[in-house]
Amino acid sequence: MKAGERPKLVRGVRQESRRFRLLVIVVGFFLVSLTFVFVSKPDAILFSLNGKLPVEQAPTSILIQQKVNEPSGESRKTSTDALRGDPKVVDDEADAKPKGTGGGSEEEEGRVLSEPDPTSGMIEPTHNKDGNGHKSHQETLGGGGDGESKGNDEEGEHAEQKHKVTLPTVSNYTIHDAAEDTENAKQEGMNNVQQGSKPLCDFSNFRANVCEMRGDVRIHPTATSVLFMEPEGSQRDEVWKIKPYPRKGDEFCLSHITEVTVKSSKVAPECTKYHDVPAVIFSLTGYTGNLFHDFTDVLVPLFTTASEFNGEVQFLITDMALWWTIKYQTVLQKLSKYPVIDFSKDDQVHCFKHAIVGLHAYMEFTIDSTKAPHNYSMADFNRFMRGAYSLGRDSVTVLGEYPKIKPRLLIIKRHRTRMFLNLDEIISMAEELGFEVVIDEANVSSDISRFARLVNSVDVMMGVHGAGLTNCVFLPQHATLIQIVPWGGLDWISRTDFGNPAELMGLRYKQYSIGVDESSLTDQYPRDHEIFKNPISFHQRGFDFIRQTFMDKQNVKLDCKRFRPILLEALDNLNP
Repeated sequence: MKAGERPKLVRGVRQESRRFRLLVIVVGFFLVSLTFVFVSKPDAILFSLNGKLPVEQAPTSILIQQKVNEPSGESRKTSTDALRGDPKVVDDEADAKPKGTGGGSEEEEGRVLSEPDPTSGMIEPTHNKDGNGHKSHQETLGGGGDGESKGNDEEGEHAEQKHKVTLPTVSNYTIHDAAEDTENAKQEGMNNVQQGSKPLCDFSNFRANVCEMRGDVRIHPTATSVLFMEPEGSQRDEVWKIKPYPRKGDEFCLSHITEVTVKSSKVAPECTKYHDVPAVIFSLTGYTGNLFHDFTDVLVPLFTTASEFNGEVQFLITDMALWWTIKYQTVLQKLSKYPVIDFSKDDQVHCFKHAIVGLHAYMEFTIDSTKAPHNYSMADFNRFMRGAYSLGRDSVTVLGEYPKIKPRLLIIKRHRTRMFLNLDEIISMAEELGFEVVIDEANVSSDISRFARLVNSVDVMMGVHGAGLTNCVFLPQHATLIQIVPWGGLDWISRTDFGNPAELMGLRYKQYSIGVDESSLTDQYPRDHEIFKNPISFHQRGFDFIRQTFMDKQNVKLDCKRFRPILLEALDNLNP
């Protein structure tokens, strides 16, 4: 071997050795990768591709998971972030025309006497119940391919979408979001379990009918329908007709209320708006416009129904009265963080996980804490109203605490009916006893905020039976409400309307029933007339006669000597 050939041979062997080692490394890496593909979850590869694989190549596990979690719709009008818990998308405008005040006049205040017939029922629902649970919200919404990205050819793929679901992209499906969606699915499953075989509606309350659903609820205002989506195989078949205004049995009132159909269904229009908060549906027609009915028919029941959500609730209003929502916007905004939806002017299909149709209501102007959600009471409502209007006084001023400050007495002044005929004499007597007297009138056009501040500033409020006494909701705790009851056997309704609610709010209450000599009816009837001997017998003639005779055509001339002890008791109530 020549001297120069040996080094060349050594170099060649070394090069071949390097190539062999490189080949071994490449083959080993390939074997390790192949092992990972077959042993590990193949789903991981898909996520590394940012979800760009065509649906035909997607693993079955991903397709099934996507089908469970991905909502469908003809076109996704909300962002995926909105579907995951951001504030819901709602219409910001409710351009309904304001309605007339209706029962707002003093002549119409007599409507407070109207009592529903507890034995009369409006609708006989048909329903079959079963004990099955229900599918989750995502499950009942999923399955279609309508909610896919815009890049897909929707027309060409429409025939295949029943069997295909586009693989989620990073923007709407990530490993983190999968866990989050699974948690949401579990929550929806729990909601459906809570519904269980419980009927969708409860018509047992003599005062108000209420429907409540948890699960996949679709509200379609145009069709005045609320659909509770049932899973395949469910035997539930319920159809309810409800007018969401708490005057059950008052056919005259309810004849002006839009009827809503609540039903269980396996077929429903696709969602166009998704909401992550509960829905409450109620009406604003009825007797609203009368201050008493504003509270007893709407505000108190609305507080009872919606307060538990701490503002995270969407109101949908049938029979919208825009002027009413403006007047009470302070209260509405305190109960809900979202603009109201005008039920009669909305063409969307709203999807909720929890919906309530109608308002929880009990007796007049009263919350039954034994039946109300979370045992809410009138004391809670009084506290809520003082807070809503940022009123400064939570309790009355104790006599002597501020020697130079007199206790304040507010006298509710009326015009046309149930007026004080000797108001100046009443003022003089009250001032002689040590009161600072304030005179004001409460009516439908009153500025609620201003009047609330005035009422909250006094220690005693008095007035003849009427809607103005509803302002007692703004009184501080332990203040005294004095109600003057007109002649005519109206003691029971006066106590029901204002006496019981006042005491339940933590107020002190005094009721003064006038005598024959204090009534202006003596100018219309002889003293030996039956209307003075047995006024209760006239109640058989019906409510219209009671209202016209004892309320619309009667004024009061207070016997100050006889009434004086009532004011003295109110003063005593201010002592420590």
